[in-house]
Amino acid sequence: MKVRDARSTPVRRRLAWAGPMLAALLLPATAWSTPAQADAPTSVIGVRQSQLDPGYWIARLEQPDRVILDREGIAAQNARMRAEDASIQDIAALPDPLPRGFVRAQVEKLSSPPARSLYDGQGKEVPPRTLANLQRELALDAIPASRPLQYGLVVHRAALRAFPTSLRVFSSPGDTDIDRFQESALFPGDAVAVLHESRDRQWLFVASERYSAWIEARHVALGKREEVLGYASRAPYIVVTGATVRTTYTPDEPRVSALQLDMGLRLPLRTGLDPSQAVNGQHPYASHVVDLPARRADGSLEFVPALVPRSADVADDYLPLTPANLVTQAFKFLGERYGWGHSYDARDCSGFVSEIYRSFGMLVPRNTRDQAVSPALDRIAFEPGDDAARRQAAVRGLQAGDLVYIPGHVMMAIGHEDGMAYMIHDTSGGGWRGADGSRVRAGLNGVSVTPLDPLLFNDNETYVDRMTSIQRVRPRTSP
Repeated sequence: MKVRDARSTPVRRRLAWAGPMLAALLLPATAWSTPAQADAPTSVIGVRQSQLDPGYWIARLEQPDRVILDREGIAAQNARMRAEDASIQDIAALPDPLPRGFVRAQVEKLSSPPARSLYDGQGKEVPPRTLANLQRELALDAIPASRPLQYGLVVHRAALRAFPTSLRVFSSPGDTDIDRFQESALFPGDAVAVLHESRDRQWLFVASERYSAWIEARHVALGKREEVLGYASRAPYIVVTGATVRTTYTPDEPRVSALQLDMGLRLPLRTGLDPSQAVNGQHPYASHVVDLPARRADGSLEFVPALVPRSADVADDYLPLTPANLVTQAFKFLGERYGWGHSYDARDCSGFVSEIYRSFGMLVPRNTRDQAVSPALDRIAFEPGDDAARRQAAVRGLQAGDLVYIPGHVMMAIGHEDGMAYMIHDTSGGGWRGADGSRVRAGLNGVSVTPLDPLLFNDNETYVDRMTSIQRVRPRTSP
């Protein structure tokens, strides 16, 4: 059969063929998927592709734009959290000077000798001599009878550690995701009080509003009390509303170049600049010029301008606390790898939910154990003997943004479908029963959408069986 040269095709026929092809090329990527593909099941029980879109859940909300708490309500909630929750620290009220007994108690509360065998990244047991050296680095014998209280601002996303070391240790050989010395992280602009330093002076033991632990000294700039504690209230400002954004790369000021800024950070704007003058070698008109803390060579604090592109996911204020915004903010982390204690430049389950709420200007305790029992939230508590009917009724009543706790884990509710509650959560595991009744260990290891009901806590119990509490943010109607 003779093949016709395309050049001999009549113009009208060529345009009829090219029109749909050109239109298809101009469609957004999501339009290439057929309805069947968009709603195809995933390999995770009860989850279809369409359910990985925040819009799917927002469309199912009865009042997606209802304001749960306004600015005044959030301020009152934060005041309640600071007054009633023992895990929240007022670093402005610490004793000055610091007594030896107070400092020693704070360090020993965190840095107690490990009671079990630990393993390094190569699967070898950490020798007793290494652990003994860590105890020596605590320099408890060097704590003076009293020392002046110093304040500082964190200048770079930095790990908070149980001991003054970067050594990563694990509970079993080969299981190298959960570093048992990793506690949490602090972010640029977070205020700390310095309580102590390691023997080699490379680490500081600091207290922040939500956590006390060891941090590398190079990530903290020491300043006057007023400028450190006042940084968080400076205005005007922008708020990071993306999962993360980065300052613009600059060789002119490496201290604030390509700096990771995580969701909920409030960044004061640098004012009084000539808008026609370059900032760090770049014209600033297409950027927000923020004022970031930086560390001088002697460890002291200064503030330097940095650029955040106007294309970055930031806002000129905290977001309105609505069900739709809660779902939207949570889904910005979808697929991020799980990071125990904020390792891997990511976050864990409690960090995930606290940073979602931080983008609304709301204070939430750092750890799951503290969040689950916080008296400053509206808690529904469960005891081991509570019957299944009570638990199921509570699950059916979950609202978007509610926090559901099981031992060691927290999830955020996003909606209901097919008689099941659906959650978004940052999980290192995940499992359910397969078709043959055996337990499937999914290893989700990241921010995931799952139904709550089929998830297994162990071979015999579900997550619902092991719920310890549900925490809800809502206006306080009674004392």
